Amino acid sequence: MDEVKETILQFIAVGKLKGTVQGKILCLAGPPGTGKTSIAESVATALGRKFFRFSVGGMSDVSEIKGHRRTYVGAMPGKIIQCLKSTESTNPLVLIDEIDKLGRDFRGDPGSALLEVLDPSQNSTFRDHFIDAPVDISKVLFMCTANDLGTIPGPLLDRMEVIRLSGYDVPEKLEIAEQYLVPKSMVSSGLMVKESTEKEESDTNDAEKKETDTDKPEVTKPVYQLAEKVPESLSIDRSALESLVRWYCREAGVRNLAKKIDRITRLLSLQVVAEEEGAKLTEKSSRQSDTWEVSADNLHHYVGKPIFTSDRLYEKDPLPHGIVMGLAWTSMGGSALYIETQGIKRGLDPEGKPRGGGTLKVTGQLGDVMKESTQIAYTVARAILADMAADNTFYDVTDIHMHVPEGATPKDGPSAGVTMVTAMLSLALDRPVKSDLAMTGEVSLTGKVLAVGGIKEKVMAARRAGIKTIVLPEDCRRDFDELPDYLKEGLDINYATDYSSVFDVAFGTK
Repeated sequence: MDEVKETILQFIAVGKLKGTVQGKILCLAGPPGTGKTSIAESVATALGRKFFRFSVGGMSDVSEIKGHRRTYVGAMPGKIIQCLKSTESTNPLVLIDEIDKLGRDFRGDPGSALLEVLDPSQNSTFRDHFIDAPVDISKVLFMCTANDLGTIPGPLLDRMEVIRLSGYDVPEKLEIAEQYLVPKSMVSSGLMVKESTEKEESDTNDAEKKETDTDKPEVTKPVYQLAEKVPESLSIDRSALESLVRWYCREAGVRNLAKKIDRITRLLSLQVVAEEEGAKLTEKSSRQSDTWEVSADNLHHYVGKPIFTSDRLYEKDPLPHGIVMGLAWTSMGGSALYIETQGIKRGLDPEGKPRGGGTLKVTGQLGDVMKESTQIAYTVARAILADMAADNTFYDVTDIHMHVPEGATPKDGPSAGVTMVTAMLSLALDRPVKSDLAMTGEVSLTGKVLAVGGIKEKVMAARRAGIKTIVLPEDCRRDFDELPDYLKEGLDINYATDYSSVFDVAFGTK
């Protein structure tokens, strides 16, 4: 969030020095439910600009952007001209939602049409097909949202300044829930009413206030109170929110958390009305406790049994041989995943020769890049074992089966290389890896540990799983140093340039 604030402040400062308001193209990229659209609305309010939003998800018609020619029946301008008309402003904030989900078919390629719109050197003479005259949209502040930058066409991505929004950690989710989600849900369920707005206290004098009022909108703080006929003790305790975040809503955003809170407040509304009217409810809907306070103890009466019953798939320490935890990045945020390996030792045929050995089988719905990574990891593991113990013939007489749970979830990417090598060596050496260790990094054929992305999301996933020791590539040190202090607190970070450093941490020689 700090990067968004800094970028907007820089934008305001440039406009103040130049004395003119110029446009800019920003792209907010992050998992679903992280508040990208809300941030754009807040920026428009802070800048005092009109706000206009339209989604291009699935859009495959160029005319939606550049308009229809007037020769067609039912012709109309494109979204950009419609925006200027509806806002009655030459410098609104335009949010182009879901820009990573653009379509493309025989009616054209909207991604190519957006190249002119989002190019500061061209959009001063933007020409809509319906108007057929140049229109200056260079003062418009464009903001785009995306979940995955990989699906945005390269030339289009090159025109945008990308601001990455990672998922929220537990403390951030709790603050968002307490300050925003719970009051909003209470009001929408009829349990609370918005009493008034309190002006934020300011130390400025009256003259300064008048001067400020002309420059920017006044900041107000909403005040809520319980509605009539609602018991005074009705509330959602912080312990209930902590349980929701930990055992029900582990995704990167807060959309699912908002749904769970809405479910609680709707049931509370039903119980309040039923008690007032003397109506009889079903056993599932009726109040199970004597109090109106929702806490961690009675939370399951409102949202059901916890979805997650454990922080990890394997609680035992050390882990079983051949199993190591890795860290992965997805469009939904970071996640911790285990790499499992199992050896299958073959018998001898009638001639006394081994029936198998030296093969690798991979399951877990892995993509092409990850399948290649397994082959590289297998070769690296064999080479390391040959150097360490030349008389060890484990890989020669044993078939290896590698699996990445969960099998129904597609996975791809090269960042699990060091984890795969560690899992195979743990199996071959018959040595376990401690359970509070997680690692990420790509491995080369010679054993070099290469840099990977998504370090913040991966560290957050490790914290959610209770991991204390993390192995990162040396080239990712700068990414980790940029993280907030509360994310780095209590973690033992080990950096590796080649696999020998990973081996020392994983197998206890360091």
